[in-house]
Amino acid sequence: MALQPYASPLEKFWYWFLRVFSGLVLLFLMLPVLIIVPLSFNGGSFLTYPLDGFSLRWYQEIFNPDGPWLASLKNSLVVAPFATLFSMILGTLAAVGLNRADFPGKGVILALLISPMVVPLVIVAVGMYFFFSQVGLLNSYAGLILAHTVLGVPFVVITVNATLQGFDFNQVRAGASLGAHPLKVFFKVVLPQILPGVASGGLFAFATSFDEVVVALFIASPAERTLPIQMFSGIRENISPAIAAMASLLIALAVALLLVMELLRRRNERFKAEV
Repeated sequence: MALQPYASPLEKFWYWFLRVFSGLVLLFLMLPVLIIVPLSFNGGSFLTYPLDGFSLRWYQEIFNPDGPWLASLKNSLVVAPFATLFSMILGTLAAVGLNRADFPGKGVILALLISPMVVPLVIVAVGMYFFFSQVGLLNSYAGLILAHTVLGVPFVVITVNATLQGFDFNQVRAGASLGAHPLKVFFKVVLPQILPGVASGGLFAFATSFDEVVVALFIASPAERTLPIQMFSGIRENISPAIAAMASLLIALAVALLLVMELLRRRNERFKAEV
C-alpha cells in the first residue's frame, strides 16, 4: 500500500522499516543463488572465493560436443518437452472432466491425480521402478517421459481447475445448441479461455521434468542420463566450476519461465477485464 502524504512519523518509520526488512530478507534468500553465477566465470579449477581471474573455459566445457554435459542436456531437452506436452493434454482433460461431471468419489479421484505432489518422491520412484520393470519400460526414453508425465500432470490439473472456476459452462451449452461438435466447442470456446492456466501448468511441468533427479536415477540408464543426474554425479564425484556454469544457465532459464508466467497472468487478467 502506498504511503499517504499525511501519514504520521511513526507510520512513515514502519513503512520504510518493512520495505528495508523485506528487501534484506529477499537478499538473504537470493544470495546463495547469486553467489553461483560469478563462480561460473572463475579461471581456477575450484569453487573458491576470491576468483582466480575471469574465464569462459567452463562454459566451453559444458558445450563441448564430445563432453557429458551437452549429451545430458540433449537428453533433458528430449524428455522435458514430451513430458510437458503429455502433461498438458492429460491434465487439461482431467480438469475439464472433473469440473463438468458430478459423481460420487470425485474428490478421491482428484486426490489421486495430485498425489505425486504429496507422496515423497523416493516412494514414487521405487513404485515406478517395480512397475516399469514388469512392463519393459526401464532404461528407455519412453519410460522416463511417462514417469515425468505423471509428475507433471498434478500441476496442470491444479492450474486448469483454478482457471475453470470462473468459466461459464453456459457457453458450452450455447455452442451445442447451435449444432457445433463437442470438439469444436472445446477448441473454439473453452480452450482459448483456459489457455493461460494450461500454459502455466505446462511451465510447472516443464520445470519439474527438467529439474527432476530422483525418479530419473531409478528409471533411466546411462544412455538416458539427464542434466540433473549429470549435475548430481558431478557434485558427488568431482566438483568443478562447470557445475556452476550449468547452474547459472538453469537460473537464467528459471527467470525466463517466471517472466513468461507473469506475462500469462497479466494476459489472463486483461482477458477477464474485457469479458
